[in-house]
Amino acid sequence: MKKFVFTLGTTAILSAGFVGAASASTSGTYEVQKGDTLWKIAQNHNVSIDELKDANNLTSTLIYPNQTLNLSSIKEIVHTVKRGDTLWSIGQHYGVTVEEIKEWNGLTSDLVFPGEQFKIKTAQAAQSQTASAPVAKAAPQAQQPQTAQAQQEQAAQQQQQQSQQQASGKSMTVEATAYTANCAGCSGTTATGVNLKSNPNQRVIAVDPSVIPLGSKVYVEGYGQAVAADTGGAIKGNRIDVFVSSDSAAQDWGRRSVKITVID
Repeated sequence: MKKFVFTLGTTAILSAGFVGAASASTSGTYEVQKGDTLWKIAQNHNVSIDELKDANNLTSTLIYPNQTLNLSSIKEIVHTVKRGDTLWSIGQHYGVTVEEIKEWNGLTSDLVFPGEQFKIKTAQAAQSQTASAPVAKAAPQAQQPQTAQAQQEQAAQQQQQQSQQQASGKSMTVEATAYTANCAGCSGTTATGVNLKSNPNQRVIAVDPSVIPLGSKVYVEGYGQAVAADTGGAIKGNRIDVFVSSDSAAQDWGRRSVKITVID
């Protein structure tokens, strides 16, 4: 993993976590005391055991008195959710798991909404945040061309932003069917990472992202406010699939024409 270096302010916060024991120094280290465990140190410094192990190249949780542990590579940042974000995409960006994000922020659902802020404990390199001093008058380096994958990702992001702007506030009549997470072979996880089996009461709809962008809040007549969090092979154009908790509810819904409004 890449590394961050603590600032003095962050180290001061860490130091306050211990009473009567050696605290983290301004260099971002901690000297193990008799009776310490990796779990106890992780709890007092508000980090995970895996982060401590990774920061110190530990292959087990065994530690010893007077052993010096490195804390300087662990940093907590705040991520503000943007339209189209999912816990999965946020985790991929920072190199952490969905379960870690949920644990750090006390989340019980995979649903996220634009504007929400989440704590992320990352170990990305501080070097990427600090420009190195120039040496003499070196000739400027030519900008590296983007890879084909990077260009595709940038184009997809721009297209998604444009479609989101066009869709916001739009009302339309669509053909609506219903689905559950209990079908044979179904994983129960939506295209954006929402676990519907663990969250059977979530208001989620499957959409065609070219018509309604994923992550949009949508009001569906007869269903209520939902999040566009899933897709489907047969969901094309002005069609949606509303998630319900049981097969009987799906049968009761049937196939109908409803009016929807993209709220945000």
